[in-house]
Amino acid sequence: MKTHEMVGQERCTVRATKLVKDVLGLLKKHRYLREFTFVENGKGGIFDVALDGRINNCGVVKPRTAVKRTDWARWEQQFIPGVGVGLLIVSTPQGIMTNSDADEQKLGGRLLAYIY
Repeated sequence: MKTHEMVGQERCTVRATKLVKDVLGLLKKHRYLREFTFVENGKGGIFDVALDGRINNCGVVKPRTAVKRTDWARWEQQFIPGVGVGLLIVSTPQGIMTNSDADEQKLGGRLLAYIY
């Protein structure tokens, strides 16, 4: 998605999985994307993503680091350039959510990705 945004394209495709669907749903909710639709291609499907031009940088966090519920601020400083600028996407026992939602619910989890 980042490379498509950099060259000014408005659409890209992403291989479809349940995790990708949840992450794209979060990005749409926070207005980093306009929409995404599932397209069956005979091999499991793909998501056709309509980009909004708001992604400056994004990436996955490898390895998926475990974060305690009290350490969200430290990990934000490592992956996000400023306070309130971007999102960390995390997997928690309650499902996929942003770091701010996990902090409000006092949950720890595993870092999946970042975006700003």
